[in-house]
Amino acid sequence: MTQAFIALSVSFLVTLLTTPLMIFIGKKCGLVDKPDARKIHKEPIPRVGGVAIFLGFFIGCLVLGRFGEQMLALMAASVIIMLLGFVDDAKNIPPIAKLVGQAVAAFLVVRSGLVVEFLTNPFTGGEMSLGWLSVPLTMVWLIGMSNAVNLIDGMDGEAAGVSAISAGMIAIICVLQGPQSVAAVAGLLAAACIAFLVFNFNPAKIFMGDSGSLFIGFALATISIMGFSKSATFISVVIPIIILGTPIMDTFFAILRRLFSHKPVFEADKGHMHHRLLQRGLSQKKAVLIIYAVTFLLGIAAILMSLLTTAQALVILIIVILLASFGADKLGVLKPSGQKVQSEKE
Repeated sequence: MTQAFIALSVSFLVTLLTTPLMIFIGKKCGLVDKPDARKIHKEPIPRVGGVAIFLGFFIGCLVLGRFGEQMLALMAASVIIMLLGFVDDAKNIPPIAKLVGQAVAAFLVVRSGLVVEFLTNPFTGGEMSLGWLSVPLTMVWLIGMSNAVNLIDGMDGEAAGVSAISAGMIAIICVLQGPQSVAAVAGLLAAACIAFLVFNFNPAKIFMGDSGSLFIGFALATISIMGFSKSATFISVVIPIIILGTPIMDTFFAILRRLFSHKPVFEADKGHMHHRLLQRGLSQKKAVLIIYAVTFLLGIAAILMSLLTTAQALVILIIVILLASFGADKLGVLKPSGQKVQSEKE
């Protein structure tokens, strides 16, 4: 417990102390995010904050000192993902190159044995082995979550705050249900994200960039497998999806929105949750706090599901799905991005 507390403190302090350095480096080297028609900020802001978050997490892992094969795979893959994002922030590498890099990192993780091996039937309790599908499905989960967090990095403090809450919820469930070792790792990521928020919350002095969003999404996906994939219950599969529901829902709705509008799935638009909230006349602070609240409530739902019977957990899951569908409809995230959503003042 003492070692874990020291590691958490180190993770927080390293990120807190290195973020100002990254602000300086970003400005000095021209590694800034310039405003455009799709972005919210009005002046160039350094976009290399993800390096500070990564350093906090990575050094915290070294202090924690748990170097099993799967932990080492996570650390090695994190280096690849962070560097991949950093190069993209600096030079805008082609999407296919990013995908290949993410696939390499994901393969390192699955090669260590971190895979989703089975699914369960919530009604019968029976297991269904995924067989050869376990590796590609796990890689899709890792790569998909990495890009999902990247998609919600649209407002000051949004991705960092959502990720901190999600990592914290994973840590709480692992403390309650086990494994305890994963709780500490999730805590390291949460601590680094919280420290970064000191400089990233509105008005932001620095953005995390792809080096941060890709790394955090990948780390969250990996940690969720470490924490929940070995349990032979339906709920163990659903819990990480609920905890990470904010980026997952935003990505899912973006895909549907673009398909309905006959646009390329990977084409950027202004129809994400944060865009719709801002279109309703909310300030960035209010909009991001609403997204925090949604993430927190999803986390609470996941905690309850982990403590209840399968039948009771299914009821909560159905309620979550219904509320998410209702919220998506009211917010207008399925409408074409160019279509105006009625504001609260109208």
